[in-house]
Formats: sequence, structure tokens, C-alpha cells
Amino acid sequence: MKIINAGDRIMNNWIYESPSGYVMIDTGYPNKLKSVEKRMERHGLGWPDIRYVFLTHAHDDHAGFLNELLCKSPDIKVILNPDSMPFLLMGRNSFEGGCSTFGAWLFCRCMGLWGKGKHLFPPLEERFGDRLLFIEPDTADVLEGMLGGHIIFTPGHTNDSVSLKVGSRIFCGDAAMNGYPSSHRVTIWVEDTKQFGSSWDVLMKEDAEMLFPAHGKPFSVRELQINRSFVDRVKLYPLKE
Repeated sequence: MKIINAGDRIMNNWIYESPSGYVMIDTGYPNKLKSVEKRMERHGLGWPDIRYVFLTHAHDDHAGFLNELLCKSPDIKVILNPDSMPFLLMGRNSFEGGCSTFGAWLFCRCMGLWGKGKHLFPPLEERFGDRLLFIEPDTADVLEGMLGGHIIFTPGHTNDSVSLKVGSRIFCGDAAMNGYPSSHRVTIWVEDTKQFGSSWDVLMKEDAEMLFPAHGKPFSVRELQINRSFVDRVKLYPLKE
């Protein structure tokens, strides 16, 4: 299976071809549509080629240009956890939980000083309501057929986090991370450490070889096993809104 990355060094934008058309995993920050578009063009793709957006969770770096994207093509549908809706409609990340390391806390504080600490993004416009396909017990099988993969609920980073297994690869969003300032593949922000660890256990039980995170290069599922004990020792450093 060919996987395209239309993202940059900060945020990956994975794209693969499903039986129903191309699927994009998440969008990106609010100001990144043009740069993602240019990288897609290098691979011979345009927005009309994208059939679905699989939203792993409702954060500014994952749903930031969702409105713009839906304006680009009337045929794009968004597959998402219904628990994402309150945050999509609010246009702001949840501040429940905290940073997973002191270094991550310092990084987030610096983002605040640079004016990036509120994590705001354009709220999802009501006119796009009919473009949303919710992952429910009675829709999951159909949606998995469209995606050509298996949907996995992976809460912990956020309550609404979901991942997608396609073949031997798992697009895990922020259920794991492989980039600065993360440590031991643990995402820099965690809402619930117990849920986060349990989601790693679920991912490790899947018959998969590689994880494709939203941040950083793909890495072996084996690395979750190596670092699993670190999750149980994580102390969260909360941020004030």
C-alpha cells in the first residue's frame, strides 16, 4: 500500500488509497491548507481526489483547516468519533489533563508566550453537518468497508481519540508520538494516563507492524512494548487555560 505524507516536520498528513478513494488522516493547523495542497500536487493529487477525512481527534493541529477543506470539494466526507463534536463546534482544544513531562510543560509554556497557547481553530460550520459520518456501533462496519481498514478507539490523549489500522499499519493520531519534545513515544499532552496506557495495550494486541503517528516518523509497534512501563510512571503537569 502506497502512503503519501503531505505534511511537514511538525504535522504529518498521511494519505492512502482505499477501495472507495483516497483517505486523508486529519487535516492540520488552520493556516496549513495551502502548504498541504502544494505537497499533494507533487504526488499528482488534488482535493477532488480525497474521498474521506478520518479525524483522529478534535485538536487545532488535526482539524484546523477542516472548514476550508470541505469548501474545496463537495464530495469529501468526514469520518469521526461523535465525542469530537463539542470541541469541533467550540473550536478549541480541551485543557483537561496535562503535559506528560516537565520538558513538554516548558515547551507548552513557550508556545503560550509565542501566542499559540490558546489552541483555537475555526469552529466547524453547521452547514457541513450532512458531510459528517459518525463512528457508531451500527455504522462501524460500513465505515470500515469505506476506509478499507479497522477503526480502533484509543482514548487517553483525548477522550475522543480514534486510530485506524490499514493492513499492517496503524494511523494512530496522537495515541503515540515520535518527535520533540515527546519522551518514550508518549504524546506530550495526556488527558488520562490510565486510558492512554490501556490504548497502548490495545494497539499492541493488533496484528500490526508499524505505527504512523501525527508527529514524527513511523516506528515499530515493538517500541510501545519497550516503553510501556514508562506510561505508568507519567506525572502530568497541568496548564492553566
